[in-house]
Amino acid sequence: QVQLVESGGGLVQAGGSLRLSCAASGRTFSSYAMGWFRQAPGKEREFVATINWSGIATYYANSVKGRFTISRDNAKNTVYLQMNSLKPEDTAVYYCAAHHGLGFPITSLADFGSWGQGTQVAISS
Repeated sequence: QVQLVESGGGLVQAGGSLRLSCAASGRTFSSYAMGWFRQAPGKEREFVATINWSGIATYYANSVKGRFTISRDNAKNTVYLQMNSLKPEDTAVYYCAAHHGLGFPITSLADFGSWGQGTQVAISS
């Protein structure tokens, strides 16, 4: 297992940007695919983006494609989510997660074995 801590959330106006970070503990971070998910009030947690172990491959939900960018720095044990052109509907708690198995892209919550506690993102109109 790996421990994950998200940061970088906040309140911004629509059209603005935020960069979320997720710091991971452990020596095996570079072997995991990582993902970002979000959960809006009253809704189920949903997939946002994922990146493979090396950072070469990425995959996005249609709702964020072209606006969000996932990246990772294995030397720093950190994965990022750059969010641009933010919309009020992007308001949610954002979680990072680690996928401990094989295969890419993985978008199902059940396939991610480690989760952070989340960081709140709020977009005002």
